[in-house]
Amino acid sequence: MSRGVGIVWFRRDLRVCDHPALCAACERNDQVVTAFVLDDRLLHGRHASGPRTQFLLESLADLDASLRQRGGRLVVRHGPPERELASLAAATGAREIHFSADVSPFARARGERVRAALDGVALHAHPGVAAIDDLGAIRTRAGGPYTVFTPFQRTWEREPRREPLPAPAELPPAPRALAGEGIPSLASLGLRQELAEPPPGGESEGRRRLERFLADGVAAYAGTRDSMASRGSSRLSPFLHFGCLSARELEHELPPGEGPEAFRRQLCWRDFHQHVLLHFPGNVRAEFQERYRGRLRWNPPDGAFDAWREGRTGYPLVDAGMRQLGREGWMHNRARLVAGSFLTKDLGIDWRHGERHFMRLLVDGDEASNNGNWQWIASVGTDPQPAFRRIYNPARQMETHDPEATYVRRYVPELAAVPDEYVREPWTMPDEVQQRVGCVIGRDYPAPIVDHAAARREALERYRL
Repeated sequence: MSRGVGIVWFRRDLRVCDHPALCAACERNDQVVTAFVLDDRLLHGRHASGPRTQFLLESLADLDASLRQRGGRLVVRHGPPERELASLAAATGAREIHFSADVSPFARARGERVRAALDGVALHAHPGVAAIDDLGAIRTRAGGPYTVFTPFQRTWEREPRREPLPAPAELPPAPRALAGEGIPSLASLGLRQELAEPPPGGESEGRRRLERFLADGVAAYAGTRDSMASRGSSRLSPFLHFGCLSARELEHELPPGEGPEAFRRQLCWRDFHQHVLLHFPGNVRAEFQERYRGRLRWNPPDGAFDAWREGRTGYPLVDAGMRQLGREGWMHNRARLVAGSFLTKDLGIDWRHGERHFMRLLVDGDEASNNGNWQWIASVGTDPQPAFRRIYNPARQMETHDPEATYVRRYVPELAAVPDEYVREPWTMPDEVQQRVGCVIGRDYPAPIVDHAAARREALERYRL
């Protein structure tokens, strides 16, 4: 057991509750340095995001406050982690660094760069990102990784779980006169907030929302999660993405019942996407199904793509979802599926364009889940269902999941006065009704940019390889 100086390298685990790496460092060392490194390769990389970075900065400020309450503080450095952590270890005499392992190709490569840069300093990986501790240990009977969700779920449910760890009551002291930077502003990082109504970040806010969800939402979750009018979603995904909440602790806190089991299934989906990315890192740029790689005839992302991004396709449910994304940095899961189906099937635009747009604005933008879901809805991922099973009719989806147009009218106010019988397909309104309610199609609200029935036929032909 080491009794010297240890460093905790925070990454996507911005909390003090149920933090195996933090607890291990505190148990093994007389002095502990808690650090976060701002890495420009992430901040300005292929998934650069002002909204997500702002959530990150708020989460760092909250983490620093929690650490200070326990006698520590967060040391913030800016630069390549392999340089900054090696420098920090040399300055403090640290002999070990503890961190929470992650599955993305970038995270794994970054960890290896740090390991190679350390001279005589041990690098210890711990669980803490997924609901189960070892995603790589889940294997099929043949010994390979899972590529279909349902059998993965059966095995996942049988995996052993550890007890969540309490937050340390007190942190070992850090070396004196330890150099670090303050938490920067978003503007100083060369990024900007694009959202009008972003959620606040941090473990404190995440735990408040978790308490409300466990008290008032999870019991009915099975019946409300797809209802777009009920606000039945937990809205915990940004806090899970940044590790402000522990997926293991969240699962542990779920009570018995149909609603909690439905929510546990969503945690399993999150672990499944991470499991797939762990074993198939090429998915970040290419289709999982080899037969589609480079062979699908995608349309160029022209004006139709701009209309989709801006929520002016003429299909109310698609537009409501895209406007919610642009306003809040979050989108109802059902709307994500409908919008994804519309882009890839109705407009015939490459799923990677949608993936990148979502990752720019989503505060919960997670490479594994976002990539997995986009490939799923584009019918090119692990899901074995044929393409026609993933072509969603926006009007029918709205009839099922937003029958009174509560969600649509919230985000598309042009349709507020449109009668219920026309709101799912407002272009069918007679001219006199359009004039009376002040929603003239083509003037106050767009005409459909594509005919769904014709687009469906074209999509089926596109996938016929």
